[in-house]
This record gives sequence, structure tokens and C-alpha cells, in this order.
Amino acid sequence: MQSYWRLHKYPILFAIACILFYWSFAYNLVRTDYVKLFMLFGALFYLCHKLIQFEKWNFKFLLVIGILFRLVFLIAVPNLSQDFYRFIWDGELIKNGINPYLYTPDQIISQGTVFFDTMQELYKGMSTLNARHYSNYPPVNQLLFAFATIFGGGSVMGSMIAMRVIIILADLGTLYFGRKLLQNLNKANHMAFWYFLNPLVIIELTGNLHFEGVMLFFLVWSLYLISQNKWQWATPLYACSIMVKLIPLLFLPIFLKYFRLKKSVFFYILILLGCAALLLPFYSPVFIDNYSKTVGLWFSNFEFNAGIYNVVKKIAVSYYEAKPWELIDSYGSILTRAIIIIVLLLAFLRRNQKLESVITTMVLLLASYYFLSSTVHPWYVVFLLGIAIFTNYRFPLIWSCTVILSYYAYSNPEYKENLWLLTIEYIVVIGYFVYEMIVSRPKKLYFYKK
Repeated sequence: MQSYWRLHKYPILFAIACILFYWSFAYNLVRTDYVKLFMLFGALFYLCHKLIQFEKWNFKFLLVIGILFRLVFLIAVPNLSQDFYRFIWDGELIKNGINPYLYTPDQIISQGTVFFDTMQELYKGMSTLNARHYSNYPPVNQLLFAFATIFGGGSVMGSMIAMRVIIILADLGTLYFGRKLLQNLNKANHMAFWYFLNPLVIIELTGNLHFEGVMLFFLVWSLYLISQNKWQWATPLYACSIMVKLIPLLFLPIFLKYFRLKKSVFFYILILLGCAALLLPFYSPVFIDNYSKTVGLWFSNFEFNAGIYNVVKKIAVSYYEAKPWELIDSYGSILTRAIIIIVLLLAFLRRNQKLESVITTMVLLLASYYFLSSTVHPWYVVFLLGIAIFTNYRFPLIWSCTVILSYYAYSNPEYKENLWLLTIEYIVVIGYFVYEMIVSRPKKLYFYKK
């Protein structure tokens, strides 16, 4: 025991410091206190870097502390997001036999025909924006919400704990299959810990109960099976990933060159059948209309932590007297077409014959979408980071650190963003992205030497 302490004294002390910082983050942080939030996150990111630097080959040590960091949040109420209230609301509706895609919370409350114990608490907790719109969470996400409410014993805290267990298990699954996939790609498997120990991942997923990690788990498992030439078994998992969040739909054309035409057709058909099977229990004649309207809001109404969009908005408003509410609607339509063009260009112009090339193209596509998008919540970057660890690109890792600058908006009642901070965030990220793309060849880039 003493010899272990002597060999690992500093990593143990760093881990204890992380636990204390995560505890402060979980139970003593008010999101309006931006200085404290920024300092805690910065310290945690630095300590994460040192832990991996010292112990990158010590799998058991990093696994245990990664689990401990997550368990700190077990009974904490999320303090950076209130989305979990809607998650539990949708789960309660399913538990009571109601399709969450057919009614908004406002409609449920006004009709007064459905009752469950936590109804008023959940309704008051969610945002008014959330309450007046139909659910936009795909079927697998909905099933996980229902699972959490059933095993949560009917209480908000119980449901939160159940969701945290699901998210932690998903992260463990990502670590397990991620290390195997890294080995199959001839990459250092300790790179998986840049996801597993990343403060953004721990805070936004386990802490704030976002399900990007579950989506990533199904995708990584699917990619691992593809690397094993078991692509048929990968299709239901890929379908599950899509049905947690829709983002993996963007990647489907990238597989065309990898599988070639005949195999690709079967690959797409099996995924389509999997998605259809998962959608079937929720289908109704008005489902598509309600769901498409809600999803469309992300392209035409919302803006947060935007990069290129903020530049366009500044120029259009300042020099062309454009109206912001009209601009974002027009921009959303342009963005949709631009992403389709980028998908097709990357699918057909890049060499995607090898799986590593396919995953690299995924990173470039998703980064392009985020750079152009009008809404990039910090937890979105988690998915980009989770894919990037299988490539030689490290700009998503940089972004997982700088994205905390966007939370300045929560420090004031008007949720007004600081464009100077967002400028710093995107200059650093896009600057490093350009460095990796042009100045240095990606195949020679490693955050740490093997």
C-alpha cells in the first residue's frame, strides 16, 4: 500500500481534488456565478490532463476515478440545464399510456384529464418554451425516460438517479467498445480516457442529464462491429443511435464508398427497418407533423453559442438593417441546404474506403455543421469529441475546454451572450482546426505520443 502511494501519490491527490471540485460544482454552484463556474471547470480540465498524462496506461486507476467522479453527481439536481424536467414529464406520460408526441405540456395541463404525482413540479420546472411545444426526443430516448420514471419510484429524484445510472452505464460501454475500436484502428487505447475523464462529458451528461453519451455508445458499438466485419449486427445499434438523437443520420452517405453500392443498400435498408420498428409504437397520423414542426424550430427560432451565424448576423443587422427574427428563419433554410451539399461532397469526394477515413469524415462533417449552426449547446460538443478520439484530430478536445465560455449567458437574467467570449472560443477552435487541416498533417498529430 505504501509503495503504491509513493508511485501514485500525485495522481491520487489530483483525483481527490477533482472529487472536491465536482462536489462543489454539483451542490454549491449557482449557474449565474460564472466566475466560479469558469474557475472550477478550468481546474478540472487541467487536472484531467495531468491524470491522463501520469496514468494513461493505468486502466484500473482511471476507470475507478472516472466512476467516482460521476457518482458525486448521483443525487444532485442539475444546475446548468432544466431539460431533465421535460425528460421525466415525457417518461411519466408514457408510463400513463399517453403518446408524448401528441400533446404539449400546456395542452395536458389545460385539459386536466391526466394526473400524476409530480405533474405540477415538472411543469413548473421546465421552461415555458418547452411547455408549449411537442416533444422532439426520438423513440429510444423516450423509452429511456419511461424506464427512468418506472424505476424511479414516481419521484423526481428517483427518476434523476435512474437516468444517471443509464448515462453512466452508457459511458462505461463507450469506454469498453471504444478501447477495442481504437485497438482495431491501431491507435493508443488510452485515448478513450480523453472522453471518459473529460469534465465536459461528466458535467453535461451525468451532471446535467443529457443523452448524447447514450447516442455515442450505440454508435461506437456499431462502429466496433463494423471494424470486426459484422456490419449486419451493427445496423440495429446504429438505428438505436439515430433514435436517441437524429445526428447519426447525417453520417449514412459516408458509408457508401466503404461498403460499396450493393452492401450499402442492405446496410441502409436494415437501419431503416430498425428505425421504423422503433418508431412504430409511437406512430399516429399527426405524429410526423408535430415532430417535424418541433425539430424545425432548431433551424428557424433558436440561437445559442453560434459561430459563423453570429458573424453573418452582425454584418446583416449592422450594414443591411436585417431583422434578427427574419434572418434566423432564412438562415435556417440556407443551413439545411448547405449541410446537404457538405454531406454529399464529403461522401463522394473523400476517400472513405477505410473505416478510419469514414470516422474522420464524420468528424469533419459534424464540425462543419456545428460551425455553421445557430445553436451549439455545450453538450453537443460531447458527441463530436467522442467520435474524434478515433481520429488524429484534436480540435474537438480543445473545444470541449473552450465551450464553457458560452455559459456566460446564464450569468445575467436576460441570457445575453458575450460576443467577445464567443469570439475567443471560436477563434481558438477554428484556428486549431485550420492548423490541423493545413499547417500540420493530421496523420502525424497526437495529443500525446504513443
